[in-house]
Amino acid sequence: MGRLPSVSESEELMLMPQSPITENRSGPRYVASFPVRAEWDTNDGVHIVAEGETDNIGPEGTLIHLQRDLPPVGSRVSLLVLGDDGEKLRVVAEVLRIERNPAHPQAALQVLGSTDEWRGLVWEEALIKMTEAEEDYDDDDY
Repeated sequence: MGRLPSVSESEELMLMPQSPITENRSGPRYVASFPVRAEWDTNDGVHIVAEGETDNIGPEGTLIHLQRDLPPVGSRVSLLVLGDDGEKLRVVAEVLRIERNPAHPQAALQVLGSTDEWRGLVWEEALIKMTEAEEDYDDDDY
């Protein structure tokens, strides 16, 4: 019969990451909403333009919510990220997966090339936006 872990071992086990998905990521994801425009061509040659926003942003990609169409998994999209002053960054990304939730359709995108620009102009600003939002929340009087 095996021994039970000590209290300190139990505490250590509870602190270990519970999700293998996080271990495969290249860095933390930040919850931040930037307006986006995604463009791609269908297999039939139809050019699709879809508006939406980011749900969360990682150092090499993003999860976006699109208001109507979703690009197919494996396809490439031109993604325009907008800031307060207009165009922030335009990148090419590959669709890793899609979530076909009728109320909130999403596509997970991995940026191809331009990752330094992505990290500097989008990912790092997402951390700033998320931190500011948390500070605003903490400052609210209840």
